[in-house]
Amino acid sequence: MVDGHIHIERGPYTLDWINQFVQKAVEMQLDEIRLLEHNYRFEEFVPMYDSVCAYSAYVKEWFKKQGGVKKLSDYLELIKKVRAEHFPVKIKFGLEICYFKEYEALTAELTKDKGFDFLLGSIHFVDDFAFDHKPEHWVGVDVDKIYRRYFEDSVSLAESRIFDGIGHPDSIKLFGHKPSFKLTEYYERLAEALAAGNMYTDQNSGAYRRCAGTASLGMDEELLRILKKHNVRIITSSDAHRPEDVGYKIKELNDCILNCHI
Repeated sequence: MVDGHIHIERGPYTLDWINQFVQKAVEMQLDEIRLLEHNYRFEEFVPMYDSVCAYSAYVKEWFKKQGGVKKLSDYLELIKKVRAEHFPVKIKFGLEICYFKEYEALTAELTKDKGFDFLLGSIHFVDDFAFDHKPEHWVGVDVDKIYRRYFEDSVSLAESRIFDGIGHPDSIKLFGHKPSFKLTEYYERLAEALAAGNMYTDQNSGAYRRCAGTASLGMDEELLRILKKHNVRIITSSDAHRPEDVGYKIKELNDCILNCHI
């Protein structure tokens, strides 16, 4: 079993901190873990967030605390140290990168030949709107418009050919908002783009862990079925941000995949 999306941001860049994730992975009977950082943590990526900070005072304050607090070189040094050790589970290292179409070139430049095992592209902002921070931020928002733009951006992400996978591809549903129209056409377009780019998708339990009352476990069943129809690879993940959440509902996520019939 694989947990393909684990953040290490809440601890130091030490082997002891990595070992805590490994120990939990062994306890959860995982064979492989994929560790990563959000790209906004690194000062090199800070210019990508000017417009989202200008859009929202809340995001501006959040970014002041979380953005640009690390150097990419320090993360790469940690990766080198971990690769020199032996662990009872396979460890891969990557980045989760917020996708902004206007910053495709910068993203490619900053990640080229850095030795990452994978790059995971994710949508966290739609027209600068931070849709997954707080439910109250949705008050007065045009839900249909946000959904359309979210999936249009997701297709662009897949078509950019920068990334190996797409993170939590329908996390827009986190707080329970639903569009007034069917999403089948968008699901088909996204699946076709992912298949064409040989990209995987993230069957992720993070939204459910955060918001079990409004978010379903993993992807919407129709999206999952369409991805399987197009033979898109699907990797289970917890979106853990601390060692104790590693492997969260990975078995159940696997069951969802197996029990979803085309």
